[in-house]
Amino acid sequence: MSSIRIIPCLDMIDGRVVKGKKFDNIGDVDNPEYLAQQYCKAGADEIVIYDITASIEKRKTDLESIIRATSNISIPFCIGGGISTIEDFENCIKAGASKVSINSVAVRNPNLIKDMSTKFGSEKVVLAMDVKKKNKGSWNVYLKGGKEDTGLDAIEWAKKGVKLGAGELVINSIDGDGTKEGYDIELLKKIKDSVNVPIVASGGAGKLEDFYNVIVSAKVDGVLAASVFHFGEIEIKDLKKYLKDRGIDVKL
Repeated sequence: MSSIRIIPCLDMIDGRVVKGKKFDNIGDVDNPEYLAQQYCKAGADEIVIYDITASIEKRKTDLESIIRATSNISIPFCIGGGISTIEDFENCIKAGASKVSINSVAVRNPNLIKDMSTKFGSEKVVLAMDVKKKNKGSWNVYLKGGKEDTGLDAIEWAKKGVKLGAGELVINSIDGDGTKEGYDIELLKKIKDSVNVPIVASGGAGKLEDFYNVIVSAKVDGVLAASVFHFGEIEIKDLKKYLKDRGIDVKL
């Protein structure tokens, strides 16, 4: 088993990093180039960069801003937002991404997962899922910034996505997004038990214990967070030491 990855997430609009709560009340945070460099120096294992309004605005990913932001970092990064064709995927790889995250287009055209996996390798295809709890033990997949309920069951969609060739899943809890009340461990456990690819937990990190609990309880392969890192509430080096001291395999 490889080390647990600590992954800061940069949500971008108009070339700036932003953050909201439950996909709403989005406010400006900082310059992405500055944050990416800081996270690289701080010991992040990789960075995920989402152009969060690209799909809603039906435009291509703002690769110019992303290339600027990542030009001086030495750790892997993943690009998402606005990927709708094989060419878009290829342009992200050419921009330096080690992986590309797809979400809306995968729901609209699942066979694209297979096509992208065949051409670029499953290890480069990340299926991102924005998920909201429906009722006890059931979650649905949402699009359009959490406003459109696809009706897809999250567990079934995860299984289908992996079967089609997704090499990693990022599971983002809309209910937990920006709340700092902990990851949705129940959901993550169910998905982890259903597929055989790496799972990254997203949505809800607020304190050191939240990271430890989801790693131990749901056996996730990576933990993604934004607010607690952006606003200096948790330093990555402190988080890694905390986890290491508790027997979690992380790269210091």
